[in-house]
Amino acid sequence: MLERFLDKTEFESYEDFMENFRVNIPDNFNFGYDVVDEWARVEPDKKALLWTNESGDVIQFTFADIKRESDKAASFFLSLGIKKGDMVMLILKRRYQFWFSIIALHKIGAVTIPATHLLTAKDIVYRCNAADIKAVVAVGDDVVLKHIMDAKPDCPTLKYCISIGPDVPEGWLDFSKGCEEAAPFVRPEHPNSNDDISLMYFTSGTTGEPKMVAHDFTYPLGHIITGSYWHNLHESSLHLTLADTGWGKAVWGKLYGQWIAGANVFVYDFEKFKPVDVLHKIHDFRITSFCAPPTVFRFLIREDLSKFDISCLKYCTIAGEALNPSVYDEWLKLTGIKLMEGFGQTETTLTIATYPWLEPKPGSMGKKGPVYDIDLLTSDGRWAEDGEQGEIVVRTHGNKPLGLFKEYYRDSELTHMAYHDGIYHTGDVAWRDEDGYFWFIGRKDDVIKSSGYRIGPFEVESALMTHPAVVECAITGVPDEIRGQVVKATIVLAPGYKDRDKEQLTKEIQEHVKRTTAPYKYPRVVEFVDELPKTISGKIRRVEIRQKDNA
Repeated sequence: MLERFLDKTEFESYEDFMENFRVNIPDNFNFGYDVVDEWARVEPDKKALLWTNESGDVIQFTFADIKRESDKAASFFLSLGIKKGDMVMLILKRRYQFWFSIIALHKIGAVTIPATHLLTAKDIVYRCNAADIKAVVAVGDDVVLKHIMDAKPDCPTLKYCISIGPDVPEGWLDFSKGCEEAAPFVRPEHPNSNDDISLMYFTSGTTGEPKMVAHDFTYPLGHIITGSYWHNLHESSLHLTLADTGWGKAVWGKLYGQWIAGANVFVYDFEKFKPVDVLHKIHDFRITSFCAPPTVFRFLIREDLSKFDISCLKYCTIAGEALNPSVYDEWLKLTGIKLMEGFGQTETTLTIATYPWLEPKPGSMGKKGPVYDIDLLTSDGRWAEDGEQGEIVVRTHGNKPLGLFKEYYRDSELTHMAYHDGIYHTGDVAWRDEDGYFWFIGRKDDVIKSSGYRIGPFEVESALMTHPAVVECAITGVPDEIRGQVVKATIVLAPGYKDRDKEQLTKEIQEHVKRTTAPYKYPRVVEFVDELPKTISGKIRRVEIRQKDNA
């Protein structure tokens, strides 16, 4: 399949990759027809999706199965009057109906809005009215269904509520029944053009109301690099990305790049993460490739890996948060596998990564790739030198790079703030070393300026997390008359430390940070709390901590 889109698919080195990687973008590209249906045509029995759940059910879907089921779903949606450009929200956890639905919506040119099952009624009302959502396809879970039903009276555009079961409340449509009774699917004459919106995400809202990030129909092609050259997948790969379908990481790791590469996507449908269960799945199903946030690997290395045969596992990738080098070293020691880090945003595909030709530097995101012209812009408008901090930006040279978002939907002002004068501003700060590796500092708004130093929260948080008393932490700046700002640590303590003398513990933690990182970065203010303020997706809302301190 790669040969359909790339002139050259094998690269001898990072330099070869940077110089010769090119994606040929077809006119009116549609992932449903040009990838899924094409695999079904040339290799109908090729494995596409291996799904299992906590009850032990196992289903292997081929590409022929995915084509058949997505065609049924597309016909069902068309019968309801859902058409090109209509907005449809999917709240499907890790149920396999997510893959049927998103491919079906692509095929008819509708817009898919993946969403988490953690949304409240208020969240659903906001999304429905912000995007004029026409239909919701949801898992038949009591809590999810209730939130949608509570929201529906305040959502005038929401015409159809569809449940995949097991519960299908009165007034709801039954997804399975609708698909089975649908007429044979007839492909629309003109389902899409390349610049039509196909996918939209509401960001997690770490600094304000969620933004609507709209991607066009070429977006899946931007994930060729994600699947084939970061996850390093091949047609014999069985790949697990540990993400719920409500988050952008799902299409990064459980759909687009993986299926273009011809890999079999492994889906473990669970309600609560248990490290030992993940190890069992790797062992039992012989998973070859695994992607998860560093936190997951922190849990895995605490398990007795000798109880599992995970020799099948050949490649591991990480993203989503800063990697503590000690986690890297321990995982390498236990498994012989290097953790290959990557970086991107909801607004982009993979922008910086440790590619297979590169030797990882633990804690570094890696190097820039061939699609995005990445650079660092200092606060005074200069291109940063090596070793100097700057905002990660994309120079677009008058053309939108493949994979970069189309717009913040219905917000031209916000779009222009982020993307103007040929530059897309990520809002993230990093520095680059002399070898071209990028090191994440933090969000631009989160960087602390103290006595002339610029201190990123992640580097201090990484130091704090190596202390046994710290379960979770957030680093922010608090106003200080002399230094401008000083570093504050807001900490959730481990159970065995909650009754310790707080003054003594504070000093101990401060000294630990001084020993672990540069002494000037230590937290002069320490607050112990029961929990940290977070977004629905679990990201820490440092802005909320700052607002409280500045009140």
